[in-house]
Amino acid sequence: MGAVAFVIIAIVAVGSALGLLFNRNAIHGAMFLVVNLGAVAVLYLTLGAEFLAVAQVAVYAGAIMVLFLFAIFVLIPAQEETTPDPRRSYRMLALPVGAALLVLLAVVVVAGTRGHPVGTAPDGVEGIARLLFTDYLFPFEATSVLLLAAMVGVVLLARRHEGG
Repeated sequence: MGAVAFVIIAIVAVGSALGLLFNRNAIHGAMFLVVNLGAVAVLYLTLGAEFLAVAQVAVYAGAIMVLFLFAIFVLIPAQEETTPDPRRSYRMLALPVGAALLVLLAVVVVAGTRGHPVGTAPDGVEGIARLLFTDYLFPFEATSVLLLAAMVGVVLLARRHEGG
């Protein structure tokens, strides 16, 4: 069962990454990135790394994507929609499906943490912090530079779009 779940989650992650790469709409691309980051968080859950999954959702899918979307909305001029929404039925279905997935995620987390009291694992938050700021300091800082470069790229693309 675990292998089937992994394959399904991996297909979602790869599909959303491809959607991000091949989508020309910046807002839709950002939404594909949110789906990808969520799929990676679920993969962390399947590996038993609950802290990393929560950090992935809070830091990347939450804070970083809000920053990206803010930059996109501010720097790229909006286009008015004059036609009716062709995907209205799908959008109406999104809320109950999202709620069902949230309930399923909660069940998986509760089932995965049953019998494992908080703070007893030797590789808990302190172990992750020690690794992050010692052995993996360069990749951590490189990621922050890449995020900064992406933000600068959005600004430059928006300015070029306004001028031309």
